[in-house]
Amino acid sequence: MTDHPSFLRRMACSTVVTALAFATSAGATVVEFQTVLGNFSVNLFDQTTPATVTNFLDYVNNGAYTDSIVHRTEPGFVIQGGGFSYDGSLPINSIVQNPAVVNEPELSNVRGTIAMAKIGGDPNSATNQWFISLADNTSVLDGQNGGFTVFGIVTGNGMDVVDAIAALPRFDLNLGSAFTTLPLRDYTDTAADPDADNFVLINAVVVTDTTVNTGANLLPPVNVVTNPPAPVPAPAPTPTSSGGGGGGSMGVVGLLGLGVCWVRRRRRGQSRY
Repeated sequence: MTDHPSFLRRMACSTVVTALAFATSAGATVVEFQTVLGNFSVNLFDQTTPATVTNFLDYVNNGAYTDSIVHRTEPGFVIQGGGFSYDGSLPINSIVQNPAVVNEPELSNVRGTIAMAKIGGDPNSATNQWFISLADNTSVLDGQNGGFTVFGIVTGNGMDVVDAIAALPRFDLNLGSAFTTLPLRDYTDTAADPDADNFVLINAVVVTDTTVNTGANLLPPVNVVTNPPAPVPAPAPTPTSSGGGGGGSMGVVGLLGLGVCWVRRRRRGQSRY
């Protein structure tokens, strides 16, 4: 192998170009929600829930979530968005939906996770609407409707922004069945239509990191309702002595028997914890 300086420089440049090409073609890992109440980042689990992440990023890259609104809040439960946008006048617009994505209920719906909303009774009906859990919702959402697909988690202090959204007053202004718990800012005259100063607008959702890394240290627990742990096999039977024989062989058998007894007692003691 040559160690000529010009050869080494060419090799280094080639490595950099290859790395940049890979990063450009890779799926995104981190997106930023830019809202009127502040920004927050979400680490996407593109290796654990690839179909859902691909579906979500299609909406992001097409600008579908630009000027969208958070249309539902349930304190202590979730905030929900991704389905509707505001263009400066009422009525509120529905965001065009792509085909539904297959359900991937791999991870638990703990606080800070983002998951896809679905039609009741149809596990594979998620399209564009997402929700963020405000609390540990594993007991409610991990098994319901086939389990809800967690595909990312809010990072850093992003939940401060999410919690601020969840703390806003909620209204039912007869704008439609989807808006019975509509969060609004600085809205006091309920006789007037809300506007851009009142809605919780998401100005944009943008990709900020395109490195494919599902963030193993950020992964929530596995959804054990839809992914139950494998049963632990019963211990194999231990052969026992039939007795008889001379003094030397009896001594060996006796020691083996004591060893088996000690192991059994040790195992029984461990099984209590």
